[in-house]
Amino acid sequence: MTINLKKARDFIYLNGALWEKALYRHLFEGGPISHFHNALKSYKNDDNGFGHGFEYDIKCPDSHPLALEFMLGVFRDTGLPVGDVFEGAAEWVERNQNEDGTLVNPATILHYPYSPWWGGGGQTIPASITGNLLLHGLCTEQVAFYTSKWVKENLNDEQIQKTEWLFMNYHAVDYYTNVEQTEENLALKEAAIKQVIKCAEAVPEKQYFTFFQFAPMPDSAVAKATPKPLMEKFLNYLEASQREDGGWDDEHGLSYWQPYFTIVILNALRNYGRL
Repeated sequence: MTINLKKARDFIYLNGALWEKALYRHLFEGGPISHFHNALKSYKNDDNGFGHGFEYDIKCPDSHPLALEFMLGVFRDTGLPVGDVFEGAAEWVERNQNEDGTLVNPATILHYPYSPWWGGGGQTIPASITGNLLLHGLCTEQVAFYTSKWVKENLNDEQIQKTEWLFMNYHAVDYYTNVEQTEENLALKEAAIKQVIKCAEAVPEKQYFTFFQFAPMPDSAVAKATPKPLMEKFLNYLEASQREDGGWDDEHGLSYWQPYFTIVILNALRNYGRL
């Protein structure tokens, strides 16, 4: 099936947030990356954290970990340069991280609309944020140290192997891919990649796109370790599953996530020579 890029663009422009439109325009129409960066910075607070519903499941305007985690994840998914978007963000994490590595949410986190699965009060896991700050050379020594204590207790080989939901492997992959590659960390990175592939081999079709958040480019470590038939199965399905309205489904049927995941899918199809 031939991808209808115009329909995909129209879907994003009809349903996406400003930052998603700017992201699409930069990736596929040569639009300025500065427009994308500036749109992201509109979610930034004076304390250098992020909020304002950037991560769609928590609408709290005050700075909270999940908003930063997702924004860093957008750059992981696309491979784009971060510019000055995260200036001061690592210092914000320092001020909002306990000595055991867990992250602190504002008292207002549940004062605004939120999805029920965040009823416990927001993101406290530091692994993905720290890994992606390390990727961009932005992490502070204190954040790296406190997070290292957390992962030693909570993200070891046994716990990695217990992760059954493909998506949730991002904590281990983001952290162990970007932390100093000691012998121990390298072994845990390999364990995390192995677990991604194990989960990917068992996922239903609605989760196929998630794989490309771990392997956005053919030269990524996860892509290189993935059996070719499995990769072809994912790409063939995504290439054939564009909806009539131009978008793609997400795994939970949440329409507000679909503009972004449509961009993730288009970017992957192009990177793998399918677009």
